[in-house]
This record gives sequence, structure tokens and C-alpha cells, in this order.
Amino acid sequence: MRRLSVFNTVSLDGYFTDEKNDMSWAHQGEGDAEFNEFTSGNASGGGTLIFGRITYQLMASYWPTPQAAKQFPVVAEQMNALPKVVFSKSLDKVDWSNTKLVKSDPAAEIRKMKSESGPDMVVMGSGTIVSQLTQARLIDEYQIVVHPLILGKGRTMFDGIKDRLAVKPTATRMFKNGKVFIRYEPAG
Repeated sequence: MRRLSVFNTVSLDGYFTDEKNDMSWAHQGEGDAEFNEFTSGNASGGGTLIFGRITYQLMASYWPTPQAAKQFPVVAEQMNALPKVVFSKSLDKVDWSNTKLVKSDPAAEIRKMKSESGPDMVVMGSGTIVSQLTQARLIDEYQIVVHPLILGKGRTMFDGIKDRLAVKPTATRMFKNGKVFIRYEPAG
């Protein structure tokens, strides 16, 4: 059975986007060689990338560019090569290499994908998708990078969750740039 993980950066006060839906703050402090090696290693892990429309459009506008290849060559290569699934009811087509557009219910589609053979999957960004898949109890692991910044306002990736979900930490790591990586799994 395929596993589904989430990989997201959040501010110290728990937001993954600021009040204007901007996530650029999450890339501050990328000059830390240890953190860059960690993210490159994470990207080389493979799997299928899962996105909602907004995150897909942000990622597709950056990773295929020469700037991305110059700044983050290993990550850019993987982001462009890996299979991708974007959930959107409003998009009519997708142009980023190896991307499949799915207009149906994310929980139903992920449940089906998890039962099939294939590589593990990871949701990046995509708070609405994370919220829906968390509510459906389809996420096997949450990989969170806590950024040393307080935004004050914004959006959590768990907006709309109706039921509590206990999680347990399975790994932590602190970087020189002040970011802290924490991995959680559902406790039950």
C-alpha cells in the first residue's frame, strides 16, 4: 500500500501562508548548506507529488525555469521529473511535465491511489487538500519545517478540520538557519 505524506513549512505561530496567501517567507534562510542538503535529499526521495491548484500554479511557474535550475539544481531536476497530480475543478489543462489533472474528489482519488501499487506520495503546500485528506484520515505522515518567524495572521493547513487528530513525533532536527524539522504520524 502506498503511503501519503505532507511536507510543509509553517511559521512559529502555525501559518503556512500569510494573510495575503503568500508563502515566499518560507524560503528565507535558504543559505544554510545543511538545510539545503536536507531539502535536496528529501527531493531525491522520489514519489508522486500531490498539489491543489494554487500550489501547483506557484510551483509550475518556478521549478521549470532556468533560475530554479541555477539556484537549486538537484531539487529542480527532481521537481520537474517526478510524477505530479493536481486537484482542481477550475483548471482545464496542465502544462508542467509529468502532471495529471484530477477534477474529482481528492479523498476518493487518494484512497484509490493508496490501494494501487506505485511510489509513495507527498502533498506539498496545498492547505485545502491537506485539510480534506486529514479529515478523511488518509495522511500517514506530516513532515513540518517550523520557520523562525511569527506572521500574526494567515492560514493554517488545517482550516476546516472538524475532528481532533492526535499525532506523535517520530523525528526532529534543528538547522543553523533556525528552522526546525518535525515529523509526526497519527497516534492512533
